[in-house]
Amino acid sequence: MKLIILDRDGVINYDSDQFIKGPEEWKPIPGSLEAIARLNQADYRVVVSTNQSGVGRGLFDMPTLNAIHDKMHKACSLVGARIDAVFFCPHTADSHCHCRKPKAGMLEEIAARYNLSLAGVPIVGDSLRDLQSAATMSAQPYLVLTGKGMKTQAAGGLPEGTRVFPNLAAVAAELS
Repeated sequence: MKLIILDRDGVINYDSDQFIKGPEEWKPIPGSLEAIARLNQADYRVVVSTNQSGVGRGLFDMPTLNAIHDKMHKACSLVGARIDAVFFCPHTADSHCHCRKPKAGMLEEIAARYNLSLAGVPIVGDSLRDLQSAATMSAQPYLVLTGKGMKTQAAGGLPEGTRVFPNLAAVAAELS
């Protein structure tokens, strides 16, 4: 089975420093949904792994997060794309949970759910914590320059072997 893991905000949809707090604020980055469709056509299972501390901060509740993800799934289906699963951490950074990236808990859960090692699996993100969690699992970190990606690249300190692409569409073109 071919698997790819994507961060959500800044990779699939536009990010916001004020958080994506409702479905009306979720807007796909041009070409990202088509990139997911291209990955699906290349037999990739596409899974999302996303920190959603807005839940823990009380900025939005679980029904709202579900509505955001429902909008994402419906937008994907309109272009023939499919996201197989969404894994998320609802905790704030000061909760010291094991699932919040850069820790590997979410990725460990994905590996267990799909019964496979994540060694070499492409993990696409726009922030250092996405790439660090990928490296922890011996996955292949991909940095996209959308969202916070340009700032992340400029700050340096990327895990060894990180591949850099302008956006998710370029990643999909490389992998398909």
